Amino acid sequence: MLEKLKNDVCKANLELVEKGLVIHTWGNVSGKDKKSGLIVIKPSGVSYKSMKADDMVVIDEEGILVEGKYKPSTDAPTHLLLYRTYESLGGVVHTHSSYATSWAQAGRAIPPFGTTHADHFYGEVPCTRILTKSETEKDYEINTGKIIIEKLGEADPLTVPSVLVNGHGPFTWGTDADNAVYNAVALEEIAKLAFYTVLLGKTEPIDQYLLDKHFKRKHGKDAYYGQDKDNI
Repeated sequence: MLEKLKNDVCKANLELVEKGLVIHTWGNVSGKDKKSGLIVIKPSGVSYKSMKADDMVVIDEEGILVEGKYKPSTDAPTHLLLYRTYESLGGVVHTHSSYATSWAQAGRAIPPFGTTHADHFYGEVPCTRILTKSETEKDYEINTGKIIIEKLGEADPLTVPSVLVNGHGPFTWGTDADNAVYNAVALEEIAKLAFYTVLLGKTEPIDQYLLDKHFKRKHGKDAYYGQDKDNI
């Protein structure tokens, strides 16, 4: 069942290790099959060193196990809520990557200090409020998803493809699992650049016109970055 998606999701999870975004068993990637609505996700607590495509877990939109020998990631309820809320999402990633998590632990959004940021995120990378004690003690993972959605508000999730969960770490998404990992890698580099920018004393973001130019030349109907598909 969903063998290609299992392979894609497994590969995406292993890429988190390759790119230095996770250690031990931290982090997870999922992918959604748009036709069936089923989700493939990393199993909970299984080592990346031994992970295979057959280890991936298939669940439905309510989190019920459809196929797999392992339990799904404990973060599965967060992934599922994001998928249910945003039809455009085909992949979700959660990591504890060093720089992005540092901003999350500080409870600080990442301002768009320069054009590298603007190439990937249309505005700041937002940070949620802290979860309350009651939200943490009951339905923790679902409430994590709720505060991500709360923070995004009316924003298109594909123009702001990551939110930092206050005190926790980043969640990132994309059109599929591979694109979600791409965005997670970009986020970590942007978080690193922003960290050093603040150390050097800059606190103000770039002007809106420059943010607009760099984001819109890569994204949207008027984008002109890269090659036409017919020329590749």
